[in-house]
Parts: sequence; structure tokens; C-alpha cells
Amino acid sequence: QVQLVESGGGLVQAGGSLRLSCAASGSIFSINAMGWYRQAPGKQRELVAHILSGDTTNYLDSVKGRFTISRDNAKNTVYLQMNSLKPEDTAVYYCNADIWQDYGLGSSWGQGTQVTVSS
Repeated sequence: QVQLVESGGGLVQAGGSLRLSCAASGSIFSINAMGWYRQAPGKQRELVAHILSGDTTNYLDSVKGRFTISRDNAKNTVYLQMNSLKPEDTAVYYCNADIWQDYGLGSSWGQGTQVTVSS
């Protein structure tokens, strides 16, 4: 089985920074795309940033220029550097990864980490 464990969330003032990490462990052959999603209270989960195995990235328009996604393939880890945080960035952030396992390709989710930005 595969586990995704997130860390790095917390409370920060507007304009501040946080760095989220998500490490995958378990029976992993390789990892394709990795991404970060978020879900605010009363809203649908949305894709924040996405990085392919070839390091191609894409971002939600509202975070472009403020957030940076990166990955360390040797550590099976994806990061999200969040700068110039705004109160509207407040949400639970979830890590997602498309992972090749012994049975084939599957999508795995982390448990979520809370990010709260105060005004």
C-alpha cells in the first residue's frame, strides 16, 4: 500500500509564507503526476498546483506568481512553497499523486493539512 503524509501547514499572517511537504511511501514503482489541492469550508476541492514527472507545472490562476510546486523524485516528495499568502488561501490542503504500484497505476491522497491565513 501507499501512504502520502503531508506536513507544514499552520497559522500565518497575511503576506507570510509557508512550505508544505508531502512524502509518499510504500510499494512504489514510480510516480507520475503530483499535485496539491485545497478545500475551503463550503467550497469544492480545487487544484492548486500540479507537476508532471518531467517537471512541467501548472497553477490555479489566483496563486500564479505566489506559489511554487517542486518535487524531489529521489525522496518521492512534493513541495508547495506559498508566499504572499492571503486570507482567501485559507483551506485544507491535500496532496495527490498518481503512483505506479504492483497492480497498476493508482491515485493516492494525503490526509490533508490545515492552512489558515489571518488578516
